[in-house]
Amino acid sequence: MKILIVGAGLSGAVMARQLAQAGHHITVLESRSHIAGNCHTERCPDTGVLVHVYGPHIFHTGDAGVWDYVTKFARFVPYRHQVRATAQGQVYTLPINLHTINQFFGKTFDPAQARAFIEDTQARREITDPQSFEEQALRMVGPALYEAFLAGYTEKQWGCSPADLPAAILKRLPMRFDYNDNYFAHPFQGMPEQGYTPMVAAILDHPGIDVHLNTPYTAQAAAKADHLIWTGPLDGYFDAKLGRLGYRTLDFDRFTVQGDYQGCAVMNYPDRDLPYTRITEHKHFAPWETHEASVLYRETPRACGVEDTPYYPIRLLNDKALLSEYEALAAAETGVTFLGRLGTYRYLDMDVTIREALDAAAGFTPA
Repeated sequence: MKILIVGAGLSGAVMARQLAQAGHHITVLESRSHIAGNCHTERCPDTGVLVHVYGPHIFHTGDAGVWDYVTKFARFVPYRHQVRATAQGQVYTLPINLHTINQFFGKTFDPAQARAFIEDTQARREITDPQSFEEQALRMVGPALYEAFLAGYTEKQWGCSPADLPAAILKRLPMRFDYNDNYFAHPFQGMPEQGYTPMVAAILDHPGIDVHLNTPYTAQAAAKADHLIWTGPLDGYFDAKLGRLGYRTLDFDRFTVQGDYQGCAVMNYPDRDLPYTRITEHKHFAPWETHEASVLYRETPRACGVEDTPYYPIRLLNDKALLSEYEALAAAETGVTFLGRLGTYRYLDMDVTIREALDAAAGFTPA
């Protein structure tokens, strides 16, 4: 069977590989000049630093099957992601942990004391069923920590009040009553030694796969295939005829310095008086390498325009209502599979993206 896949990111690449191994003939169309989607990496020609071109991507998972899959296509090096925050004139550890609490309040609590202090003197205990991000934060950490670390950052990231965001966004972020500063808790964590793009290239390296870069999707190309797998924006498939789904995009202010600029991979800036949310220092994403110079990005979120790269689906009430309409249109399509972060309008970590592509390929039954 001839299958056309739109998009050479993780979803498209994994689907292409699995279906090619099942004997199908795969054509992949990618409108960009490179594969790997937003996890694309490349070497800076001036510094030699491996740069995460569309912002940092850290691979972490509890899915042993996904870990086994990616390690077949790249050598992964252990990597422990640690984040710091410059807030109110001081540098703190994130996620909020025992060190953060003691430093912020000027205390020397042990874990039990810190837990009791937050619950008894900080947390808004009258909030019994948090519905919004703000309510969840106030119930979990209280107003002081919320204002210092979460409120301003969230407003800048999402372009709206935290009171308008669902509580589920914050539930992904832990608060710890020990000194563990590992940002992720998954058992499998690491970085592909040579970057994500060579890994995706290895996934696509199969005689049954034909990849075309700088090639947008056309109806004529789809007409030549027996089945279409769409990993582009869901509303884009329908030419946004019902309206555009909302995304946040990122502006990257890239700069280079000699030496080490901030001493860590990610420094958050939650204070409202700064427009950017964080600075990423890319050489720290590959701590096994040594570079005299450094490449950094200041990240400033904003509303996503038609020509911008979509990063984060907003999924507020209006977006969810519009999404339901597009999902109904998608369900009525025949000969098309919608897949991935853009194709399903969800925020997906890389491991979940890969798992869903593997499962979709295993259950592939074209109309």
